[in-house]
Amino acid sequence: MQHFLDDLEAEARPAARPELAQRSLAMARGQGRQQARNDEQGTAVLERLPNTPPPPPFSLDFYVDGVIKRLNRSAAFVRNDPRSKGMHLAAVHFRINPDGSLKTFKVLNAGDQQEEIAFIKSVVERAIPFAAFPADIARSARSLGMTICIRPGHGGGFGFSRVADGSSC
Repeated sequence: MQHFLDDLEAEARPAARPELAQRSLAMARGQGRQQARNDEQGTAVLERLPNTPPPPPFSLDFYVDGVIKRLNRSAAFVRNDPRSKGMHLAAVHFRINPDGSLKTFKVLNAGDQQEEIAFIKSVVERAIPFAAFPADIARSARSLGMTICIRPGHGGGFGFSRVADGSSC
């Protein structure tokens, strides 16, 4: 009978939580899978060199965050008329070379946002040159592309920010 009760007690105990290192590895694997899904869907922002391993996702995230901070700092020095906002969605896309220079700037969807597009182009041109790619990204990337969505009627303030995974313009 005691053996039976010991077995029940062992089953009733909560399972041991994985150690921090194991949880971190599981999170990193999850982010790697997400990056692979993005690559398959064509939504990845990194133009990779052939036959090279993907850069670490943390390094790429830090670099993109730095680009966004630089854009926000540069936006403070570019004049923008808040009355010129249109009513329709618009999007622009720009690519950065590994040395931080601008590779391309394209308007994907202008809508009625010509003034906002001109403002964003001025901000991007003022922010150039961006920091050069870190070594781990430069080994495997030709360029880094960023899409900026212009959504009218979202809040009263302005600022560049990252869009949640799975969201699109």
